[in-house]
Amino acid sequence: MAKTKPLIGKPDRHLQLPDTYLGFSRAERFVNRELSWLAFNQRVLEEASNVRHPVLERLRFLSISANNLDEFFMVRVAGLAGQKNAGVESLSQDGLTPADQLDRVMECANKLMIEQQKTWRDLLKELRRQQITVLEADALQKQQVAWLEDYFLERVLPILTPLAIDPAHPFPFIPNLGLAMALQLSRRSDNRQMNALLIIPQQLNRFISLPEKSADRFSFLRLETLISMFIERIFPGYEVLGQGVFRIVRDSDIEIEEEAEDLVQLFESALKRRRRGSVIRLKIDSAMPPNLQRLVMSELQADPAHVLVVDGLV
Repeated sequence: MAKTKPLIGKPDRHLQLPDTYLGFSRAERFVNRELSWLAFNQRVLEEASNVRHPVLERLRFLSISANNLDEFFMVRVAGLAGQKNAGVESLSQDGLTPADQLDRVMECANKLMIEQQKTWRDLLKELRRQQITVLEADALQKQQVAWLEDYFLERVLPILTPLAIDPAHPFPFIPNLGLAMALQLSRRSDNRQMNALLIIPQQLNRFISLPEKSADRFSFLRLETLISMFIERIFPGYEVLGQGVFRIVRDSDIEIEEEAEDLVQLFESALKRRRRGSVIRLKIDSAMPPNLQRLVMSELQADPAHVLVVDGLV
């Protein structure tokens, strides 16, 4: 019997599959990397709706999905935006240009963030059943308002810096993942209007725990709600015509040359550039008046395609 030689040989490095293989085109044989990542984060978010998990674990999954999305925009979306701005037209394995990928990513990410808001509202109801409540200003009792006023005067007001926004006072720099409040004010003495800004320090807790008589009940208030309650302490003599918070995500992608002479110095300069990276995502509270929204977008030089108006928690 003749011996058969095994069909093993050196791989051909230049071997390429045809554009159509087994009935599938080249683009159909691949899944886009960025869209695949968003699909993974969608699965993380779905765990927040899994009723088999304890409610606080579900809240943790929601938080993880939001944190993941921030990092995704800071690096992956920022990279696509940089390629688009540089005029790169090369195709990915699934046949998309950077501009095409960016359009699809933004569409999917916006849907994901809308789903996050829905999940947040559902979780608030579940938390309330477990005696954990996130209160609004109109639901506070007198003793809670008094306690919050002391809290505001002692811990919040001393580190807030109100800023006017006009030709004599340029728009300040807001760091990556920074949260700020824009306001439209009117002076009571002469009805003169003014735009103002409050950058909310990141060292402050976003949710304030209120004292409760029962050890089985927990109540919280959002920091921006607290600031709105006592806004006259920050701007005495002014009436608030409109306000809203916004949050930014900056380009934090770092490009490192491996042949650099001094890597320490290179990383130091790269980290400084990252802190001042361009705005890659801007989330604006839907309660903010349209003229304030346009002002914030203009001052931050944010691409309208990268702006999301949020009906819920920013």
